[in-house]
Amino acid sequence: MPTGIALRDVRAQLFDAAERVLLRDGPSALTSRAVTTEAGVAKGVLHRHFTDFDDFLAALIEDRSARVAAQADELLAAAGTGTVAGNLTTVLTSLFTSVAVGVMSLIIFRDELRVRLKASHPNGIPLLSAAGTMIASYLLAERSQGRLSPSADIDALGLALIGSGHLLFAARSGDPSLEVSRVVAGILAGSLR
Repeated sequence: MPTGIALRDVRAQLFDAAERVLLRDGPSALTSRAVTTEAGVAKGVLHRHFTDFDDFLAALIEDRSARVAAQADELLAAAGTGTVAGNLTTVLTSLFTSVAVGVMSLIIFRDELRVRLKASHPNGIPLLSAAGTMIASYLLAERSQGRLSPSADIDALGLALIGSGHLLFAARSGDPSLEVSRVVAGILAGSLR
């Protein structure tokens, strides 16, 4: 990239490039060089905006967590419409076909990234914590509308949905959407009214 050309929203450009690399090539291929090449910018651009690559990755995870929080409004608005299982299948499929599965691998294999995230999020992994909050809020709304049993354990259901969704997509070969639908229906079976 020639110098002197202003880049628009460099952070978003770099985050989107990282997500494409992560989804296409996996977490082991995610390097600062791969990100800047994918973004079509000089390598120094990343280092002008972030102290190091782990700082960039932590910011990427925070950004994608904020996107999950934005999805929460859409899911909450769906309460009382469609089916509970259908709404949850859609959101879990969207969540885990995004960068979420790759992010989990990054956190597991990058010690410095894990340390940085633990400092700002001592009670969990940011992306999955945001997803858990989103699902719990939705389940509470469905329970208040009478579509879930008053005795439904919202926390247990949320953990089961997030954990199962993650496992289905982490081991995927092909499209696990039908399997997600089956698992969601099974998890909710005793709680639906």
